[in-house]
Amino acid sequence: MTSVEAKLKERVKELTCLYEVTSIIVNSDYDQLEASLEAIAYCLKRAWQFENVTEVFLKVGEYQVQTDDYYHDMVALVSKIKVFNKIEGEVIVGYPSNKYTLDDFLVEEQTLLNNVALDIGNLIERKQIRDSEAITRRKMERTDRLHILGEITAGIAHELNTPLANILGFAELLTDKIKDKEAVRDLEKIMDSAIFSREIVKKLMFFACEMPQEMKTVQLIPIVTSVVKLLEPSLRSKNLKLTKVFDNENIELRADTVQLTQVMFNLIMNAIYYSHDGSTIAVQVLETDSQISIQISDQGKGIPTELEDKVFEPFFTTKPIGEGTGLGLSVVHGIITSHKGKIEYKPNTPKGTIFTVDFPKL
Repeated sequence: MTSVEAKLKERVKELTCLYEVTSIIVNSDYDQLEASLEAIAYCLKRAWQFENVTEVFLKVGEYQVQTDDYYHDMVALVSKIKVFNKIEGEVIVGYPSNKYTLDDFLVEEQTLLNNVALDIGNLIERKQIRDSEAITRRKMERTDRLHILGEITAGIAHELNTPLANILGFAELLTDKIKDKEAVRDLEKIMDSAIFSREIVKKLMFFACEMPQEMKTVQLIPIVTSVVKLLEPSLRSKNLKLTKVFDNENIELRADTVQLTQVMFNLIMNAIYYSHDGSTIAVQVLETDSQISIQISDQGKGIPTELEDKVFEPFFTTKPIGEGTGLGLSVVHGIITSHKGKIEYKPNTPKGTIFTVDFPKL
């Protein structure tokens, strides 16, 4: 084969590789991205001059693929993969180092490798944009749903307040008039049930941001410390270790002390409930120029994917009947929203959940 024919053959291989890589990327399933990257690696292997001994290694973000006989000491061409102008990985094409040198690579092969690395970077960018849009859409849907639930809940709470007050008031009046002890005990049960129902209504109003607040500048760390101290018996009963990390002992924010205490109590109590015996709960308070973040992480079983959108909805609970009303996190969400803050959660590593509460700084 003449040198012209050899060069022409290599150009055809390179163009074929670019076409195949483009086809792979166009038809790529973002949920099966590793399979697409593996196909690209084997496509590159066939495009090199000595394809029988060519091996490929590709790593970008969380993904890593390589051809069967690749090893790290090969003599190789390298091209970095950039995602949004930041280096996130690399693609390497190599020959056995005992038989080949860098001089055995063609200049056009480096150009081809750079083009493929650019295409891979574009593919990862599109995946990240799609994932970000999906997350944003879910957040907006959840926010809309919670807003509607808040309006409905506020209406229900207001409607229930009057009849509950009447039940409680008339029961108290009857207690003064009736002398039969058994009847008095029955009236006391009625009053206890009315008081319990009134507390549920109060929680509903917290969720709907309908409760009056006494906003003032408060010291955050003493509130966190007092809640932890209050929950020490619960921590001891499950042999849990609680670690505290504070950026600053004198962090201040504008808040309602009672409501802020309720937020901390609910979040730490939830972490305790879902933690396995002997595990660790971490409470961190972080301060930036614009906000104060509270992170509470546990090592429990975590939140199943199918339940993620329901976590802050009122009356939703994974606890057994009698152990929870399903109002704890919905109340927390309502209080934080009324403080112009936000609450989010994500999986802990290797297991568990991290709840993050962000409040604006004074």
